[in-house]
Amino acid sequence: MNARDPNPPLAADQAAALAAFADQAWDERIVPALTDYIRVPAKSPMFDADWRTHGHLDRVVHDAAAWVESRRVAGLRLEVLRLEGRTPLIFFDVPAAPARPAGHGPDARTRRDDAIGAESAASGGSTRTVVFYGHLDKQPEFSGWRSGLGPWTPKLEDGKLYGRGGADDGYAVYAAISAIEALDAQGIGRPRCVGLIEASEESGSPDLPAYLELLRPRLGDVGLVVCLDSGAGSWEQLWLTTSLRGMASGVLRVQVLDEGIHSGDASGVVPSSFRILRHVLDRLEDSASGELLPRDFHCEIPLLRVEQARAAAAVLKDEVYKRLPWACGADGAPVLPTTTDPVQVLLNRTWKPTLSVTGADGIPALASAGNVLRPHTAFKLSLRLPPLVDGAAATQRLKALLEDNAPYNAKVTFHPDDSATGWNAPALAPWLERALNAASQAHWGAPLGYIGQGGTIPLMSLLQAGFPAAQMMVCGVLGPKSNAHGPNEFLHLGYGKKLTAAVAQVVAACP
Repeated sequence: MNARDPNPPLAADQAAALAAFADQAWDERIVPALTDYIRVPAKSPMFDADWRTHGHLDRVVHDAAAWVESRRVAGLRLEVLRLEGRTPLIFFDVPAAPARPAGHGPDARTRRDDAIGAESAASGGSTRTVVFYGHLDKQPEFSGWRSGLGPWTPKLEDGKLYGRGGADDGYAVYAAISAIEALDAQGIGRPRCVGLIEASEESGSPDLPAYLELLRPRLGDVGLVVCLDSGAGSWEQLWLTTSLRGMASGVLRVQVLDEGIHSGDASGVVPSSFRILRHVLDRLEDSASGELLPRDFHCEIPLLRVEQARAAAAVLKDEVYKRLPWACGADGAPVLPTTTDPVQVLLNRTWKPTLSVTGADGIPALASAGNVLRPHTAFKLSLRLPPLVDGAAATQRLKALLEDNAPYNAKVTFHPDDSATGWNAPALAPWLERALNAASQAHWGAPLGYIGQGGTIPLMSLLQAGFPAAQMMVCGVLGPKSNAHGPNEFLHLGYGKKLTAAVAQVVAACP
């Protein structure tokens, strides 16, 4: 132990006590709260333009805030912030707590706030801040939920809580507060903890920068960021997210007519808007391989991330692609993945740019598809970017590429959504690496795993830029087949319990 690592590892009985507290918290308090949360269709503003009128986002924010305040954590202060024209954000602030024998400290319901600050200062405890992050907005319903399940119909089955948003990311605020409570109940010292629980993440976090700017003077010396909005490679160990991809998205529209006309009358004369759109996309993507053609959408993969992908692939093996819900192909066997090399699978989904078409307009449903040459075709494009590619610059490059020199002089437009830059984790401080490994061993009996994620959490690049000295613990409950954003999304309760205890253990180690 040295001056930079002042907190000794937790004893086995302390780690076990944290686990027992987390188990009870989930069974008695968190699962009931999440069950109510799942019932509310609190879709992100991108998917519910009338979110203010519907009130669903306000409802889940109110419910979460009320739950936090009901726990009466010693010294906790909570505010629901509402900037004009923006979604609300929960900000909570819990003063540092010195170590004391479990069960012998002042009762959390009666201890005065100023006494806590005095005790903490007198104890020589950490002056740094731990920031917890989560979000309460949700993705839309999507189709394909199996019988008995639905996005707004919570169902507990085989240790999994099904429904939209429980795992992505409704559990975060409840787990964060429970981790703090677990430490305080055992008398284990911890730093000051604050929480940022937003309501626009699924729309690209457009409201978050304004709140960060507002709160920056109040965050203090941020030593650790705990982001609970990520995933796990398996259920058998703690997984640390090492990178996140960025995003450039928007609507590509091709228009050739002012109204639809009989296809027998005009096809062969009027160029198909779909064919033009396909031609334009050929500038961006090799349709045979899926490779993104412009080199400025790519970046060099750091050697450490390649080595970590190899280590993760050795653990996960071919499950990295076999766990996906493949359809049967032409011969009855599953559709083939782009590669069966587990290392390449992991790198493809975390460090390579990839184009997806996530929606379409101007194309009638099959039941109403007459012999009409359609006036326009529009695709919603989702371009995942490597962690080191600037999202704003890539979005402008994408717009120029798609709109330049339109075939047949058609009306081709690309309207971008908010872009996001990815994130590559800073080097782990020795204390954090030791604490993460110790937590994984204590609660899973296995070493820490390192894995990149293909999704985007805009907060991470914002916080790293604003607090370059802070360490990052990015993790989550989205493991195999949990299917966030899609049908049958679930939260693995056993993993959530262990993760809560692990987070508590790591926070206790923060110098």
